Parts: sequence; C-alpha cells; structure tokens
Amino acid sequence: MKTKEIHISDYNYPLPEERIARFPLPQRDSSKLLVYRHGEISEDTFRSLPSYLPEGALMVFNNTRVVQARLHFHKSTGAAIEVFILEPALPAEYQENFAARGCCEWYCLVGNLKKWKEGTLLRTLTVEGRQVELRATRCAQSQATASGDEAGRAGAHATSQLVRFEWDGGFTFSELLEAVGELPIPPYLNRKTEESDKVTYQTVYSKIEGSVAAPTAGLHFTPAVLEALDAHGIEREELTLHVGAGTFRPVKSSEIGGHDMHTEHIAVHRHTLEALLRHEGQAIAVGTTSVRTLESLYYMGLLASRGKEDLHVPQWMPYEDSAELTVCQALQALLDYLDRHGEDVLHSSTQIIIAPGYQFHIVRMMVTNFHQPQSTLLLLVSAFLSGDWRCIYDYALSHDFRFLSYGDSSLLIP
Repeated sequence: MKTKEIHISDYNYPLPEERIARFPLPQRDSSKLLVYRHGEISEDTFRSLPSYLPEGALMVFNNTRVVQARLHFHKSTGAAIEVFILEPALPAEYQENFAARGCCEWYCLVGNLKKWKEGTLLRTLTVEGRQVELRATRCAQSQATASGDEAGRAGAHATSQLVRFEWDGGFTFSELLEAVGELPIPPYLNRKTEESDKVTYQTVYSKIEGSVAAPTAGLHFTPAVLEALDAHGIEREELTLHVGAGTFRPVKSSEIGGHDMHTEHIAVHRHTLEALLRHEGQAIAVGTTSVRTLESLYYMGLLASRGKEDLHVPQWMPYEDSAELTVCQALQALLDYLDRHGEDVLHSSTQIIIAPGYQFHIVRMMVTNFHQPQSTLLLLVSAFLSGDWRCIYDYALSHDFRFLSYGDSSLLIP
C-alpha cells in the first residue's frame, strides 16, 4: 500500500480515560520505561535509560521552551475572549518578536471569535509592580503574509487570525506573557492549568522560547540522568523545533493523503551538524520533534546541494523526491550552505510527515512517550518499527503504563 493510501483507522487502539496521566509523577525519572529492542519487550524505570544506550553514541534533544501562550480578555459587554498565540508575524522571527517592545503581531487562535467582530480588546495588567494596558486588535491577514516567509504557512494560517498587540511601559512581549499569559497544557488532560505545570510541563534543559506544547519525551530527564549519560560516554547535542498547536490536530481524513501536516520552525547549530557528521549521520533522538527535525535535515541537505535558497521541507517530499545523496553528503551540503551565507545556525521549517513507507536516514534509536490513537505521531512510531507498534501498545496497556504527555516513556531500538 502506498503511504498516501494508509487508512488512519488501522492505527486505532482502545485508550481508557483512566490511563491518561493527568499529572506527572513527583519524581520525573521514576517513570516507567518500556524497552523495545529488536522485537523484544522489557520494562525498567527511566533513570536506567543510559545503561541501554551504546557508549559513545550521539543523543539529540529539543531545547524549545513552552510559552504562556493563552491570553484572556473581556469585552466591555462581558464576553470572554481567549487569544492563543501560535506563530509570530511581525517580527517574523521568534526571538525578535519576544524581544519586541511596544507592539508585535501574531497568528492566533481566537476563542469565542463570533463575539469579537471588531474593536480593540483591552486588559490592564501588572508587570514588575507597574500597571500596563495591553491592547489586541484583529488585522487583515495580508499585512503579515506579505512581510514574512510564506513557505508552508498557508495551511497553518487558514484557521488563525492575525492579531496586533500594543502596550506601553517599555516591557518586552516575553515579559508580558510571563506576567499575564497562561501555560497551554494539552486539551486531552481535561483540566485547567495549575501553577505546578509551569515547572513540570517544561524540560529541565528548555532554553529557547516558542512552543505551545512541550516535547514531552524530554519531561522524564533530570540533571542526574543527564549526568549519567555523560558518564556513559553519550555525546549530547541540542536543536530547536517549536512545537505548534497542530501537533494535537486529529487526522480527519480516512486516508492520510488527505491530511495537511502543520509547519514547524527549526534551528540547528553548526556544531550539531558537525557532531552528526562525526557520527556518520546516526543519532538517538529524544522525542518525535527531534525525529522530525533530524530527518528533515537530510532533505534540507538535498535542497541545499541543488543550490536552493529556501530549505523548507514539504509534507510529501520524502515520498516523491529521489534521494541521491548519502546522509554525510547531505549534512556537508548544509555546512556548505551555512558557509556561503556566513551563518552559524541553520533556520528553516518543515512540514514532513513520517508514516509507514518512510525511509529513515539519521535516527537509529528513539525515546518517546505513548501517543494518541489515530495520530500522526503513532504513524511515525509505526514507520520507525516497520509496523510493529501494536505489540508495544498492547504491552503498555496491560502493564499499567501511563499514557500521553505526562505519561511513561519508551526506548525504541528497531
């Protein structure tokens, strides 16, 4: 069967509500670890992870940090409006936007949109002991799309609204979000965000603001586990993929060929590309976001080798493009691209969908949580294990594993 003809109903399984972890365990690394190694399944605790990894291997983490992306306003009529920031529009770069003072624009999801047809929303807030008035106004979409990189963004913006934020006081937008924003936890937790989530829904190595959902495989790591990896001779590198709200978007088409993947933005440092090259293009990925980024690098290398300036990876490129380079050649092409542009960090975006039929190029082992039924993340796991996903999920369900973002994890070695 061709990848586009895969029926998402074949990737369903029963997930009782009580198996979804509503809260994390008190100690991150005391979570359970399912180990799938060459078809054999065993279990352990997460703190034992380093003992299962080959000494001297390269492990790659996503260092994105979740922002407090939910903003609550009330109209003069009393109507509650929620503005959920998704992707920066002006300035278009995440860090520039978070550092903006006075005004910025974002693509947003708006709750109760029918009550906000026009006018400016106002909210008075206190930042560092000073009162600040935050104003939000809906804009014409064309204002921002004309100013930024439109690659792969059209689908993501189809259901979003362009919102302009303005404020006084000289504070950065990041400082405003810290003061008044609410951390967005996954909708399937069916509860409100609590103060504890500000800590527990961030990885201990999170650094770069931009995600609206955590790379949850990383939530199990503690400083002690990271030190144990170092002691075991594991080389660690980080990259950044900002997780968008699209990660929770269900597959609504019966065949996955009808599903439009969301675009996500990535940043990879030169030293990470060089480390991958030293390891002959092979890595252990922490989480599906790291998998998507690492595998996208191969196709970005293909584009760079052809002299392309835009390295955005379209959704179906892996299935439609002849891959004529080795992994090392693709990585070298990216280093050459950085040299030509005088850059130390590769900035690009990916819409890649990894599903059965995909040929992996870089990822050799994966640490990941247990994902929702009929999700693109489950398709990715199935692709990595050549279809052998169901035995893992049957085992996890019958052995009291906890599921989804705050649940337990697995180490997958095909």
